[in-house]
Amino acid sequence: MHTRLYRNGVLEKEGFPIEEVSDYVGDQDNTVWFDLCHPSPTDLGVISEELGLHELAVEDVLSDHQRPKVDIYDNHLFITVYGVHFDEGRLDPVEVNVFVTRNALVTVRESDHFDIGEVVKRWNAASRLAEHGVSFLLHGLLDYVVDSQFDLVQDLDAQAEALEESLFEEDGVRDGRELQRKMYELRKNTTRLRKISMPMREVVGTLLRRDQELIADPVMIPYYDDVYDHVLRVAEWVESIRDMLANARETRLSQQGFRLNEIMKRLTGWAAIIAVPTAISGFYGQNVPYPGEGQPWGFWTASILTAVTSVALYTVFKKKDWL
Repeated sequence: MHTRLYRNGVLEKEGFPIEEVSDYVGDQDNTVWFDLCHPSPTDLGVISEELGLHELAVEDVLSDHQRPKVDIYDNHLFITVYGVHFDEGRLDPVEVNVFVTRNALVTVRESDHFDIGEVVKRWNAASRLAEHGVSFLLHGLLDYVVDSQFDLVQDLDAQAEALEESLFEEDGVRDGRELQRKMYELRKNTTRLRKISMPMREVVGTLLRRDQELIADPVMIPYYDDVYDHVLRVAEWVESIRDMLANARETRLSQQGFRLNEIMKRLTGWAAIIAVPTAISGFYGQNVPYPGEGQPWGFWTASILTAVTSVALYTVFKKKDWL
């Protein structure tokens, strides 16, 4: 079981059944955390009664694809955030809903693709702050979520830069379909990341308001400020990647237009060269008398004229870079 009990900042118990939570939350010296993964409506109903959760917040948990947000109720906060998960190269965010009361933190995960064990490791690494109760637990969770998004945006930025460089490589020009596929996947992942990272500014900004008594611990404020700074950097970085991809797309279209013009220019040049022999052959193939008709010198005149004009046109076009 993903459960923990802190008392006066000391971890006293973990892994106990969720049914025992009600025995601990009544003592204000205790701080309780427990985790639910894809719970049933019945399970949520029981937890709602024990902690006095608002029915609208419980309904939001049962509704998929909520926007990252913070809802403020009389005795608790309801927060929705998204973890990062990849499925065959496609970003598939995992919804995590959080109930925050004065001395209890409840995490409700959409699936086990969100690694709650990493959050626990962060709590263990910063156990000196455990005396700050729910504020400490919530910070560890948000810090992991935002850092995961930060790591992802760094990776997407590296992919975008590599894609830009491949635009001017010969292999990239030849393998146009593969380049288009990579660009499409990168744009889709960036768009999905933007949807879950941009609203995080409002989430952390709301929590930093000094009137939030549930987590307004002066010692923890600098740590939340650090999370907020990372949120802003992720948001700015995502916008930068979107601009980079838009420029790469425009560059790709310009390259395609330029390449098409080059092909048309060369085809036109060769058509002009071929037109001269065609005209000469047509002249000497007339069904009327012409100079040299039936004579060997007429044949040689036509052949030499065809060769000379073709070579002359090829030389001129090559010099002007039309071929």
